[in-house]
Amino acid sequence: MDTTLRDGEQTQGVSYSPLEKLHIAKLLLKDLKVDRIEVASARVSKGEFEAIRQITEWARHNNLHRNVEVLGFVDGDVSLNWIKDAGGKVVNLLCKGSLRHLEKQLRKTPERHVSDIKEIITKAESFDMHVNIYLEDWSNGMIHSEEYVFYMLDSLKDENIKRFMLPDTLGILNPEQTYNFCKKVIDRYPSLHFDFHSHNDYDLAVANVFSAVRAGVKGIHTTLNGLGERAGNAPLSSVIGILRDQLNAETGINEYEITKASKLVETFSGIRIPVNKPVIGENVFTQTSGVHADGDTKDNLYYNNLLPERFGRKRKYALGKQSGKATIRKNLEEFGLSLSPESVNKVTQRVIELGDKKENVTTEDLPFIIADVLGNEHINYKIFIKNYSLSLSYGLKPFASVQIEIDGNLYQETSSGDGQYDAFMKAMRLIYDRIGKELPLLTDYQVSIPPGGKTDALVETIISWNYHDKEFRTKGLDADQTESAIKATEKMLNLIEGLNGNEIRQVVV
Repeated sequence: MDTTLRDGEQTQGVSYSPLEKLHIAKLLLKDLKVDRIEVASARVSKGEFEAIRQITEWARHNNLHRNVEVLGFVDGDVSLNWIKDAGGKVVNLLCKGSLRHLEKQLRKTPERHVSDIKEIITKAESFDMHVNIYLEDWSNGMIHSEEYVFYMLDSLKDENIKRFMLPDTLGILNPEQTYNFCKKVIDRYPSLHFDFHSHNDYDLAVANVFSAVRAGVKGIHTTLNGLGERAGNAPLSSVIGILRDQLNAETGINEYEITKASKLVETFSGIRIPVNKPVIGENVFTQTSGVHADGDTKDNLYYNNLLPERFGRKRKYALGKQSGKATIRKNLEEFGLSLSPESVNKVTQRVIELGDKKENVTTEDLPFIIADVLGNEHINYKIFIKNYSLSLSYGLKPFASVQIEIDGNLYQETSSGDGQYDAFMKAMRLIYDRIGKELPLLTDYQVSIPPGGKTDALVETIISWNYHDKEFRTKGLDADQTESAIKATEKMLNLIEGLNGNEIRQVVV
């Protein structure tokens, strides 16, 4: 069960619009094929009500109505009526799983709490609504008030409850405790369906999922990108990896779609995915060491079962001071390049020099490094941005006038846009349309400055492009953000010109 839209939205600073929630819900159920999704908490806001209404309406038309769950509270029929009016058919009832929570927060006796829960179950049955039970703070309950936990389960085990959900609400458990507590509960109630809900306060959420599955739980709760309160929840991407590779467990998850889903949630949430996050991080399928590239060339010696192709990714080999000749050759393969051993040595040394200067050397820089090291006879620079004028005035659209040189011929156009760089690119497209050339699609635009940078700090702009289904990036560096983007664009123009003319692909030195 994925709770990106409920527990994940409790991440500080994250709030989805109803339309965004609907997009994520569709992606989770239809593309990723998770079994269930928890989409909201009852009584939160009008916007939350509208989000549930849209999701449940879509789910009903796709025979997924019972796969959509909403968190409800022990508040008589208030939550149930709210969920019913929003179209919900499954309530995840938040009950107390530790005596301390019950006595200090609800100020009730265990008997009263059980009585209140049973009344809600009866009411839910009259609404044709399924009930799952969260035993909130269950982990502390097992540590400090085990008798209370078993009293709750004994009292509710014969009720019409689909799943009993065991949360490590404060992320306090370790894998040994998780296994022992889950095993004790499962052995005592073998006929009940138990879910495990982990939090990552000690960075043990995924390890605890591993132990819970070993102990016999039948359901696992996750979020995309590990979003969630405080340190977050167990990330779906990591969980599907350990279930398949470490536990030989089968799921219905379409793991190929996990990268697309994670990127969508990154966009909607505004929370960047750490570059080293397993499975979905930018760098996790990138080998840096030249020794690793050499081993992979000889017999895939540095591969493991987490093959990038499983998750819609590709393996890469980073360029930098640790690069070796094998790393360079692996990157040359991306461009269909073949160089002599002597030329590979020269390019390798140049990459290492750039790495020593802490230059951000990218695969896409390689043709330019080759041109720098081996001479311009291998890559002819045919396109130069000769002049440009950018205009920004309050109340008026930005304008750009651009003059470029292609094969010794000058072309000039002027255009407006939503920003200075947008105006520049629209002028470029006018030129390229006029001469019958194709420009790639801009897919991502990243800007960074050094920590503590001032207004005159250098700006690095990295632009991602898609050209004939090939993804590549170019970068520019300047004190002005727009000019750094223009430098990155000029590099892109020459790169695709080389590809168009097959000059890069046919270099053999």
